[in-house]
Amino acid sequence: MRILHTSDWHLGRSFHRVGLLDAQAAFLDHLVATARDREADAVLVAGDVYDRAVPPLAAVELFDTALHRLAAAGVPTVMISGNHDSARRLGVGAGLIERAGIHLRTDPAAVGTPVLLADTHGEIALYGLPYLEPALVREQFGARRTAHEAVLGAAMDRVRADLAARPAGTRSVVLAHAFVAGGEPSDSERDITVGGVAAVPAGIFDGVDYVALGHLHGSQTVTPRVRYSGSPLAYSFSEADHRKTMWLIELGPDGAIEAEERIDCPVPRPLARVRGRLDDLLADPELVRHEQSWIEATLTDPDRPSEPMARLADRFPHILSLVFEPERAEYGSGASYARRLRDRTDQQIAEDFVAHVRGGAGPDGDERTVLLGAFDDVRVDTAGQEAGR
Repeated sequence: MRILHTSDWHLGRSFHRVGLLDAQAAFLDHLVATARDREADAVLVAGDVYDRAVPPLAAVELFDTALHRLAAAGVPTVMISGNHDSARRLGVGAGLIERAGIHLRTDPAAVGTPVLLADTHGEIALYGLPYLEPALVREQFGARRTAHEAVLGAAMDRVRADLAARPAGTRSVVLAHAFVAGGEPSDSERDITVGGVAAVPAGIFDGVDYVALGHLHGSQTVTPRVRYSGSPLAYSFSEADHRKTMWLIELGPDGAIEAEERIDCPVPRPLARVRGRLDDLLADPELVRHEQSWIEATLTDPDRPSEPMARLADRFPHILSLVFEPERAEYGSGASYARRLRDRTDQQIAEDFVAHVRGGAGPDGDERTVLLGAFDDVRVDTAGQEAGR
């Protein structure tokens, strides 16, 4: 059986205020074409179909179109809800949609009821484990603790119990949306920490042939049988070095992974992080390759330059994010704050503060005059108030 594994579409999400619906539509075109051209026997979507519980109408329309196209292509599709989705909303009409070969698994109670597909070698049981919020499903699963490992372990016990009752040799696939230990996170995933622990061990999935994971946005192999597809698009600059792909996995007659391939997703615009002083970034010939990329620039100038965003945009018209991390000269001693202020005037303290925030560069003559005038005005006001008492 040939499986196309994807996840974390986040339909409706933007990137630093840049709308991504066109890029998401291009990805779904690519998904449908790949499923058809590579003769996939099933498409797996491991959660976070939408970016939020109540998605914008345009995102819903995009999702609806994708379902119609997958159904028309005759490719069975199994998808689960993720922590960004509203399971109840995503699962509306699941019974009717299933007749078209689209299997939505959003109800925790159904984790032990698989979607059954078959090839010439027999049946494959595909179990959908939607994102399980521990506080909401602990009692339902009889878990002893409110923790991801406890509820996911209980869900997998139901999977293994159902699989044990099936004919010997039945192959098995699990879809899950979780943070599995060994996975590498990025900045764009929503934290699912409960009780200080978010990660679950990969061994929790022992006993099944392939685990299609969602949640982490980087494509990665936790074990040969436990993999993240990653998101099809980058949703933070921490993903600048990601290669966005889907997994094409071929399960053999005995459940062994006989073939694996990463299918590249369309890239709307490359991402780049650049760092340095403003004048250097504007002049560096090595950065020519990034001039049409989405840019996050980190400026290290000791003093904040004038109009940095506008000046950078002249060279990098698609700059989206500007970060300031000034190079700091060694400043001050290890003495306590109170000792450093002892015997210093208000003017000196203010000038020291300016030097501190500038990495050691104190105020110039004009700035000193402004500070002096401000302190004089305060003293005059204070004296007037005292006289009026």
